[in-house]
Order: sequence, then C-alpha cells, then structure tokens
Amino acid sequence: MALKITTDCINCDICEPECPNDAISYDPKVKKTYVINPDLCTECVGFYDEPTCDKVCPVDCIIKDESRLESDSELLDKYKRIWRK
Repeated sequence: MALKITTDCINCDICEPECPNDAISYDPKVKKTYVINPDLCTECVGFYDEPTCDKVCPVDCIIKDESRLESDSELLDKYKRIWRK
C-alpha cells in the first residue's frame, strides 16, 4: 500500500529528497505540509528494504494509507511501471 503524510507534518523538508520515485512533494493547499502521490509511492520497493521517508521523519507522521492496499508484488509491479524495467 502507499504511504501518506498526516497533518502532524512539521514541514522539515527531510522526507522529500529521500524518495527515489519523487512521490513526495510540498503542497501549500494541504495545511502547508508534504503529501505523497500514491500512484508513485512503492514504499521504496525496488530500492530499499523499508521506506526511507518513514525512517528519517522526526515526528513519525508517515503512515500506511489504508485506502490504498497493495501487496509487495503489486508494489514491485508499480516500481517496474514507473522505471520501465
């Protein structure tokens, strides 16, 4: 499943450069926090063993998006589509 950033985000700018899929972006419309594009988020499948954005977040505001359930194989397929491998 994709990840999402809660409104607890403190806009520290740490997560965005960690995302290998460029799924994280700043959205001033959403309480001036960062957001994750679920169509690009693979939870770092294809790159790392675990999501790097979640590892570096100082306030633990990155959670699984329960509305976007995806298996590991679906996340790997998404990675392959994004990177055309």
